[in-house]
Amino acid sequence: MEQEYSVTVTDLINKMNLVNHTPEIDTDKILIKDPNMNRPAVQLAGFFEHFDAARIQICGNVEYAYIANMHTREENIEIFDKMFGYKIPCLIFCRNLQPYDFIIEEGKKYGVPILTDKSDTTSDFVHEVVRWLHVELAPRISIHAVLVDVYGEGVLIMGDSGIGKSEAALELIHRGHRLVSDDVVEIKKVSAETLVGTSPDITRHYIELRGIGIINVKQMFGVECVKLSQSIDLIINLEEWDKDANYDRMGLEDHYTEILGNKVICHNIPVRPGRNIAIIIESAAVNNRQKKMGENAAQEFYNKITENIQKNMSRSQ
Repeated sequence: MEQEYSVTVTDLINKMNLVNHTPEIDTDKILIKDPNMNRPAVQLAGFFEHFDAARIQICGNVEYAYIANMHTREENIEIFDKMFGYKIPCLIFCRNLQPYDFIIEEGKKYGVPILTDKSDTTSDFVHEVVRWLHVELAPRISIHAVLVDVYGEGVLIMGDSGIGKSEAALELIHRGHRLVSDDVVEIKKVSAETLVGTSPDITRHYIELRGIGIINVKQMFGVECVKLSQSIDLIINLEEWDKDANYDRMGLEDHYTEILGNKVICHNIPVRPGRNIAIIIESAAVNNRQKKMGENAAQEFYNKITENIQKNMSRSQ
């Protein structure tokens, strides 16, 4: 069963700098589990079938004017009495609109926080909150790996313990790239195409080097050599060299590894004495970036060989 994640209304208030009109309500105990938001249009008219009660409820100029002009105070109280009875997480008034007194009283009655946002537009606020919630509530997993930012490409270095992941990361840092996490990478699926990796708080900025111990990359190399999070664009799987293995020498076909349902391009790199793994990883990152820009060196090379063979065949006929 997939684990369900949540944030508290307190987290939302602090993140978005909201004004709380019901401070007596304990917002630490109210959980938000749905990253989407709802503007209660038909609900204000009294229709609650298919009501998304688990979502944050938003009131902008239109809803605010409707409340003021379309019902009597008693009718409004009856509607909000029913709405808050669904135990919605909170009700937010955007554009610095001040909630009507009876709404605040109804919120206190049902334990529903009534909040105000100071943004200029409702849509901007909604987009920002939805973006933040999708990250905070995203499915996640922790894996044994190293994550580095190489020329803007997030490279996840995987492999058996002791294969040289941390040493490769250290060489990449020395070459000007940035460390995100060593040993353990926390990965969130923020969309159907994007995975974002971060470091656990306790190991952030640290690298373990066998024979030396723990080093602090931020202190040793500077703040420009570390990064808090990075999207994962490429996986490098380090493995012991096997002379009988058939390693890819052309790169015409992309191979993928699946993480949280998302497919990420993966290269299996054999490790043996004399191979500079850091430079190979750096080259793989640049090559991956070129492919995104429509330049495929392997395909170009294959086309040239094919054209040359066809020319030689036509000459011999």
